[in-house]
Amino acid sequence: MVKIETTLGTIKVRLYDETPLHRDNFLKLVEESFYNDVLFHRVIKDFMIQAGDPESKSADSTARLGSGGLGYTIPAEIKFPELYHKRGALAAARLGDMANPERASSACQFYLVQGKCFTDQELDEVEHRLNMVLRSTIPFKYSEAQRRQYKTFGGTPHLDGQYTVFGEIVEGFDVLDKISAVETSKGDRPKEDVKIISMKVVKR
Repeated sequence: MVKIETTLGTIKVRLYDETPLHRDNFLKLVEESFYNDVLFHRVIKDFMIQAGDPESKSADSTARLGSGGLGYTIPAEIKFPELYHKRGALAAARLGDMANPERASSACQFYLVQGKCFTDQELDEVEHRLNMVLRSTIPFKYSEAQRRQYKTFGGTPHLDGQYTVFGEIVEGFDVLDKISAVETSKGDRPKEDVKIISMKVVKR
C-alpha cells in the first residue's frame, strides 16, 4: 500500500504482485521521495489524472509538461484481461505504439482512472475494437463481473490490453473525483497546480 498525499486530499493505492517490475520500481521511487512536489500535469474529467513528470516540479504556469522521464523504461507487464482499466486503476503512462511498439512503460509517469460508466452496447463495441487490436486466435469477451464493473462503477475499457495496470485505489475515490473536476487550460493542465505533497509506503 502507498499513501499519496495531495493538495486536494489523500489517496491510498494497493500495488499488484502480478506486475513485480512496476511494483518494485514504483516503491523505489516512493522511498527515494521522487514524487514529492510532482504535479498532476494532465487531467481529463471522466477519463484519468496523470502525474510523475519530473520536469513539473519546477515548471512555470506556461510550461508544456508530459515528456519528462528518468532515462529508462519498464518492460510492459500487461496482464489483461485479469488486470483492467476499472475506475481507480493505477497504470503506467508510455510513448505511443509508433515510437514504442513493445509498449514499454515510463519509469515514473502514471495515471489513475476515473472513467465513466458504459452500456452493454458500448462494451460490445469496445470488445470488437480490442479484438481487432489484439488479433487473438480466441475472440476476447469481457466476463460478467468485468461488465458489471464497467456498467456500474465505470472505467476506461478502450485502454485495456495496451497499457500496464499495476495497482488500484483502495481509499480516496472522492479525491480522485475532486482532482478530475478541476478547471484545466491548454494541454489539459490544471489552471491551479494540483501537487503531490508526498508518497509513503504504509504497508508491504
